[in-house]
Amino acid sequence: MKSAAIFDMDGLMFDTERIYRDNWMLYAPRFGYEANPEFPKAVCGTSGQHMLDVIESYYPGIDAMGLKLAVRSAVEAAILQSVPLMPGIREILQMFREKGVPCAVASSSRASKIKHCLFKSGLAEFFAVSVSGESVEHGKPAPDIFLLAAEKLGFPPEDCYVFEDGLNGVHAGIAAGCTTIMIPDLLEPDTLAREKCAGIYPNLDKARNAILGGEV
Repeated sequence: MKSAAIFDMDGLMFDTERIYRDNWMLYAPRFGYEANPEFPKAVCGTSGQHMLDVIESYYPGIDAMGLKLAVRSAVEAAILQSVPLMPGIREILQMFREKGVPCAVASSSRASKIKHCLFKSGLAEFFAVSVSGESVEHGKPAPDIFLLAAEKLGFPPEDCYVFEDGLNGVHAGIAAGCTTIMIPDLLEPDTLAREKCAGIYPNLDKARNAILGGEV
């Protein structure tokens, strides 16, 4: 078992990527563009300038910042009501706590949203470290956020698990040198994920069992 564990948030811990997807599709027409069904997959897990670049690549000439802020506001309004947990998240966090393995959240979301989701869901107690997309210059798929999380946890990246559902995050974990585990949500693993992930599991319960069994 590795010394530390780093978790993505949206789509991995909380069932929020569908909320994002639905709002990306809803708001594009409001900004004068036909919604591209491939866009939510491409923008998943991004932040900062990289997110704006992805928006503009799919919707040339759009008010990228305006679309980003509109969708963000809609998603934040939704999660004020409830933060649905993904299956197995509480159990895997409990396992790591019992084994003395410290955990971090490393999410492209803003720090205020991360804090809200952790406390609203009752999972804040499991995390020693939280790193947001605001904390790094380059968001996923760059490795920066996972490198910073590992540093804050006090372990080299190779001693850390990274749990991700999205391809941008998976690529970031691999680039950081972490033991990257993919739990696909809306996105299927690509070639890099299949070749470089330490494991790809349908849910966190399967990943927990694999760790307990010494597979990863």
